[in-house]
Amino acid sequence: MIFSEILPHIRQAANQREKKTLTPRATFSMAAIRRHTEDSLQNDYRWPFALDVDRILHSGAYARYIDKTQVFYLIKNDHITHRVLHVQLVSKIGRTIGRYIGLNEDLIEAIALGHDIGHTPFGHDGERFLSELCRLEGIGNFFHNVQSIQFLDKLERKGKGLNLCLQTLDGILCHDGELHNQRLEPLQSKSFESIDKSIEHKIHNPDYKLMPMSLEGCVVRMADTVSYIGRDFEDAIRLNLIKRSDIPANISEKLANTNGTIVYTLVTDLINNSFDRPYIAFSREVGTALENFKKFNLKQIYLNPEIKQQTRRLNELFERLFTKYLSDLEQGKSSSVIFSTFLKDISDNYLKQHSNPEIVRDFIAGMTDSYFLEQFPPDQRPGPVIINCRADHLYNNDKKQNQIQKTVISRSC
Repeated sequence: MIFSEILPHIRQAANQREKKTLTPRATFSMAAIRRHTEDSLQNDYRWPFALDVDRILHSGAYARYIDKTQVFYLIKNDHITHRVLHVQLVSKIGRTIGRYIGLNEDLIEAIALGHDIGHTPFGHDGERFLSELCRLEGIGNFFHNVQSIQFLDKLERKGKGLNLCLQTLDGILCHDGELHNQRLEPLQSKSFESIDKSIEHKIHNPDYKLMPMSLEGCVVRMADTVSYIGRDFEDAIRLNLIKRSDIPANISEKLANTNGTIVYTLVTDLINNSFDRPYIAFSREVGTALENFKKFNLKQIYLNPEIKQQTRRLNELFERLFTKYLSDLEQGKSSSVIFSTFLKDISDNYLKQHSNPEIVRDFIAGMTDSYFLEQFPPDQRPGPVIINCRADHLYNNDKKQNQIQKTVISRSC
């Protein structure tokens, strides 16, 4: 029997398996919608959301995750979380939750792996710098979730986009794990047109609220928080910014004080409060502890001046780079890397639909940390961040407990 003859039977068996294993509230593969019809998919046996996973994994933007900041930048430590590890953790945590409440794991994986594709170099600081430059050029605010859609839908494949499913793009757009939610209930009945309108609203109104259309999207939004909250805490301990005992009792008593137990507690609570329900939720007690944990991390880690030593310098470099490439475009300077690399062989459709500031935005947002720095001579690049390591963390004796040693963070710290 040739493959084209057995393909309908393979698909029928796969659809029946989904009906048996997924809750009726899950997003079934047969419901997947793409913006553009692709004739080649008529003979593809992969489920549509699994195909989205493959396309994201093989994209250029996904490859650049490997050298993008999660929280800590310009710090020499191989064990600090980078963006690529974060998205893998979100995927794993999200699929675990989805498996036990009967949701579509392929869709969860696709959303999770693509959710931070649009992040700038140097994390949320880079996002803030680029957003200010975009506002000054009149193209609206910059948000990494919106930029993720921009990369996946309009920039990959030399401006043709990956033609991902509506449900995948929606989950990526609405993933905002920085916002605190105790409960998320999906907002169904969306279309590509409504997503496009939501993007326009968001870039011009930062307070515009986004809500996923699927339970799978809600799971990833919660998993985003679960994946980073304890991991950032562990990284900060590793860098001697804080001590494990610094965590307040109202947090540790509910969530514990190690990342593994924190993740297990949060995931278990989500499963317990979301099973056979039309929403994804934490219990009130755990949700409150998580909210307090976010506030603790914000004050003690994310706003800690020890890790912000090069922030002003990086802001200046973002401004210089944006101005330079905008000038290169306006002058048609073909020798510029924005022409020789980013715009090489790009589709005419992309060029017609994007202004010069939008092109510069896309170029800078897609850079890795190292590629960004390579745009400047070595003597103009910021140096490594130096953190005050507590000597009693470095040595196993009590003779120098009050001593502070200035050191570049390495494996020894």
